[in-house]
Amino acid sequence: AQNCGLYDKPVRDENAVHTLEHGAVWITYSPNLPQNQVDELRDIAESQSYILVSPYPDLPDNTPVVASAWGKQVGLDGADDPDLESFIRAYRQGPQTPEPGALCDGGTSATL
Repeated sequence: AQNCGLYDKPVRDENAVHTLEHGAVWITYSPNLPQNQVDELRDIAESQSYILVSPYPDLPDNTPVVASAWGKQVGLDGADDPDLESFIRAYRQGPQTPEPGALCDGGTSATL
C-alpha cells in the first residue's frame, strides 16, 4: 500500500488502490494546478488521517482534481470545490471500505 500523505510526484496506481482498500481517500491533481490549490490539498492531507494526495498527469483539463475512495470517485473543479470535503466526510474510512482498520502507513513512500 502507498503510505498516506502528500506527494509531489505521481505514485503507482496499484499502491494507491491498495490504500483505498484500507479506507483512504486518494486526491489526485493536475500537475499544473496552481500552487495555492496544491497548498490547500497539503493542508487537508496534514490535518486528517487516511488521505493520500498526489499529482496525476493525465487528468482532463476540466477536472483538475479527482477524489477517489474504494468504488467511488468524483471529479472536482479545484481544491476549494465544496464537494471535496463532503466526499471525504462520506468515504474516508466509510462503509465501502473492504479492509477497515488496516493501516495507512507501513507501506511504501516510493514515487514514479
